Amino acid sequence: MAKPRVRKVPVALSTKESATGSWLRGIHFSGFSLLMMGLLILAVVILAPTLHVLIQQRQQISDLQAAVNAQSAQVAGLKADRARWNDPSYIRSQARDRLYYVMPGEVSYLVIDDRPPAAKAVDQTPISSKIQVTHTDWLGSLFGSVMTAGLTQATVK
Repeated sequence: MAKPRVRKVPVALSTKESATGSWLRGIHFSGFSLLMMGLLILAVVILAPTLHVLIQQRQQISDLQAAVNAQSAQVAGLKADRARWNDPSYIRSQARDRLYYVMPGEVSYLVIDDRPPAAKAVDQTPISSKIQVTHTDWLGSLFGSVMTAGLTQATVK
């Protein structure tokens, strides 16, 4: 017996295609495009850590360069100080200011504020950023001081 011939009839699917479906069907991958995508992914995987290390090293180099510049400035300042200390007049002035030394024949007076702490606190005025006008008669004070010194009966010892 002969087999009956079955005819295959295509079934019609929906005629509306979605936007993504038609877009995906429009993409054709060739062997070359797959190879290039693989090479691109491989390059990113290989180069990303290397670039990260390069950026870190550049940052370290710039930090170390800034430290070298700061230390060079410090060395220059210390050299200037050393040059200053080679000057005899500078040494003399530092000995006078810091150690209270005097030259032979000179007399040094050191005035120490021996007032009680309560008296020191009263004399201090609060600090302000405004210009203050003092209301003292300096001319009268000067005249009184001269008259007192001239008319006194005390003798100089």
